[in-house]
Amino acid sequence: MGFPKDFVWGAATASYQIEGAAYEGGKGLSVWDMMCRKPGAIWEGNTGDVACDHYHRYKEDTALMKKVGLGAYRFSISWPRVMPEGTAKVNAEGLAFYDKLVDELLANGIEPYVTLFHWDFPYELYRRGGWLNKQSSDWFAEYVGVVVEKLSDRVSNWITLNEPQCFVGLGHLDGIHAPGLKLPLSDVLLAAHNVLLAHGKAVQVIRSKSKGECRVGYAPVGVVKMPVVENEADIKASREAMFSIEGGHCWNNTWWMDPVFLGRYPEDGLNVYGTDAPKVGPTDMETICQPLDFFGVNVYYGCEVRMGKDGRPEEMPRLVWRGLTTMDWSITESALYWGPKFFYERYKKPVIITENGMANTDWAALDGRVHDPQRIDFLRRYLRALRRAIEEGVETSGYFLWSLMDNFEWTFGLSRRFGIIYVDYNTQQRILKDSAYWYRDIITSNGDALDEVHHG
Repeated sequence: MGFPKDFVWGAATASYQIEGAAYEGGKGLSVWDMMCRKPGAIWEGNTGDVACDHYHRYKEDTALMKKVGLGAYRFSISWPRVMPEGTAKVNAEGLAFYDKLVDELLANGIEPYVTLFHWDFPYELYRRGGWLNKQSSDWFAEYVGVVVEKLSDRVSNWITLNEPQCFVGLGHLDGIHAPGLKLPLSDVLLAAHNVLLAHGKAVQVIRSKSKGECRVGYAPVGVVKMPVVENEADIKASREAMFSIEGGHCWNNTWWMDPVFLGRYPEDGLNVYGTDAPKVGPTDMETICQPLDFFGVNVYYGCEVRMGKDGRPEEMPRLVWRGLTTMDWSITESALYWGPKFFYERYKKPVIITENGMANTDWAALDGRVHDPQRIDFLRRYLRALRRAIEEGVETSGYFLWSLMDNFEWTFGLSRRFGIIYVDYNTQQRILKDSAYWYRDIITSNGDALDEVHHG
């Protein structure tokens, strides 16, 4: 049976991680430009000032996408490149970059999937309170309107926000991502509520302003729990753990997904967060819970769970012997079976894997090629797990590999390589890794080549 005939095979990137040109073309500052100036915040003092220089090399990069055989490319738009102050004034030069990129993709037979926010929040709006300001959702809606007006005659696939658990939780509670804040949980959850309102208003804007047909989704982190043993008790425990909330942090699924898809905050979350939970206005949930066309989700690994002797889920220690990526993430391919399965059961929306991949120890070998057999094995394992979910009835319409190319990996700087295209940051030379050629075979065969043994 395998993958559906119209399955979308793509790869993904994010604006701050690849574009560079941080101070060119009228672009305003983002909170990540600010974060990269903070002493000790980023590995070796790296920045996204140049990154992969994609801003100047987008034609070359698009040609490489075509060579890999991508059917789709998921990229994000830099809000401060389009609107340097976050609102009001539009930077025509910045908007023109994305206009040209979309044309280049379409000319090469690659479908654009646009992510409207992948973490580079305008610094000028941060100075006005950022996501804590109750106007922030309206700021975002205004920016979305500008982008949709410009691109929707050619772009039909939209993703509102990428991984709110990260840019809210890691950025405002843990302080390790931009803007680098360590706020009280009540403030963090207020920011989260404004982010959810921003999502809802963005969907309304896309649907009202789109010049052609549009498909709209959302791309949170998929925090996946999976059974130690595939028996009824452990499966039940995994499902329960995956959709429950613990206090003190916001690393979970349901606080970010239930309002969007079900129109309410989860009851256990309201109980756990108590007085820290935000005040919900009379029409807020109606605004947040807009009709969506797909459930985008980023999945890299999962945690194993079993039913404890007390009848409650019990999370198991990570099985390090399976191997770790260079992000120290466990290789747990079953996450791409259980994650889509549980999410589809709960939210009943077609699933798109908006990110999946691994950071590896890649370098150009003496033969001039980049050999990454670990990544090929990783991807084969995960895609086989996804195929199993599809064959068991989980409606899944696409898969976006993270990442198209090595890039600026946030606080890890240039030290982590997720790409299927190698980037020499000294020369900006690109080299297709072995995994890029392997992925081309997977795309060409619509997944049938997953069963072929790769010999390197």
